[in-house]
Amino acid sequence: MTQKSADLVAKELLSLTDNDVEAAIRALRNAVVKKSKIRVPVNSPVVVEVKEIKKSYKTGSTHVEALKGVDLQVKQGEFVALTGTSGSGKSTLLQLIGGLDKPSSGSVLINGQDISKFSDRKLSKFRNKTIGFVFQFFYLQPFLTLATNVEVPAMFARIKPNNRHDRSVSTIDAVGLSDRITHLPRELSGGQLQRAAIARALMNNPKILLADEPTGNLDSNNAVAIFDMFEKIRSDYGTTVIVVTHDTSLASRADRIVQLSDGVLV
Repeated sequence: MTQKSADLVAKELLSLTDNDVEAAIRALRNAVVKKSKIRVPVNSPVVVEVKEIKKSYKTGSTHVEALKGVDLQVKQGEFVALTGTSGSGKSTLLQLIGGLDKPSSGSVLINGQDISKFSDRKLSKFRNKTIGFVFQFFYLQPFLTLATNVEVPAMFARIKPNNRHDRSVSTIDAVGLSDRITHLPRELSGGQLQRAAIARALMNNPKILLADEPTGNLDSNNAVAIFDMFEKIRSDYGTTVIVVTHDTSLASRADRIVQLSDGVLV
């Protein structure tokens, strides 16, 4: 905000009542905060790099080229939105970055390591330690409480029960669900379910958070709240965040928008 615009706002405030002034100041502060973006230092290291990535597969007798040679770099602490129409290749690219699939050709480097060459066992261990996943569908176990659902990644990481419970409680508190810790998924709203999924993704303190259409099943208010949370995660922990979304207004909140069309960057 410029000094001139700030002065104009101050003059407007002088004509208001005390209660109105307090409300206006809160609204102004929120507007400024929402418009501000963290500047990723120019010298920040590259944590995600894909080189000439191609991915093709067969659907029946049809040969599909999902990605046709994509190059992309993402720096530490950067918030990137992947956008594009259905079938553009954005979700495929996210899955390759997360090691959920392997490219037909090209390299996927995470912190300089080419994960496309990892064995399945090594890749599984690497994912659990380095990457957190959030999906459009929450994939919470219906018979487990919120606390136990969030603990699941720590179980695979063989963290001791007491330690993982303590971490689960603190992570759940961080996403604002401490009053739902003993609830089952069916007792949570859509927004709460996605917050729970984010807590689970953060359980092992990942360096990279990947989210595939995380707001696709949410109303606009909850969608905005989820993106607020992504911004806070990046701000508080320095986590690199890459989100696939078709919502242009939400995508505009990222540091950078990467658009795909027919398997290539545009």
